[in-house]
Amino acid sequence: MSQALLHIGLLAAGTSRRMLGADKLMQPVGDTPLLRQQARRCIDNDLPVTVALPPGFAARRQALEGLDLRQITVTADPPGMGDSIAALARDLIARDTRAALLLLPADMPEIDLQDIKSIAAEFARQPDQPLRATSVNGQPGHPVVFPARMLSGLAALSGDQGAQRLLKQDPPRLMALPADHAVCDLDTPQDWAAWRARQS
Repeated sequence: MSQALLHIGLLAAGTSRRMLGADKLMQPVGDTPLLRQQARRCIDNDLPVTVALPPGFAARRQALEGLDLRQITVTADPPGMGDSIAALARDLIARDTRAALLLLPADMPEIDLQDIKSIAAEFARQPDQPLRATSVNGQPGHPVVFPARMLSGLAALSGDQGAQRLLKQDPPRLMALPADHAVCDLDTPQDWAAWRARQS
């Protein structure tokens, strides 16, 4: 399989309910909002990128201005993880039934360009099997890559139901990324404060 048949779905439709009024995806990493940083890292892989966004949240759309990517809106209220995954899968099926989908939550600042390149290259070795990133210690995390044959299952998800059931039925190959890259997601002000303290 050519890597041209791998698409990246960036999950950015959550409403940051645990951030006490702030938007976790607009938190600055250096001088760049997290969402824009992660979108750039996806784009720099030279793979097609689609971002799933909630209705409204104009600042997120503004943060993505000028980037070569596709945006879709998840209309569920509120959008759950399953709704976001399903929207990305349905959008991809409508455009390219041969394509695989790499799913990456946008709130994972330690997933870098090389991590995405490594996952894409490893998936290309066995493109009919799902692939899941883990921490260096083996804790399952993200990104997760789903072959084209699994997209219909993803398209049927809803609410907060993620893809765990599908991965139990069709266990993924595992690939360790450095340190805790694959499991570091930042959902609360406390998460952000602790992460920034580790960076200093």
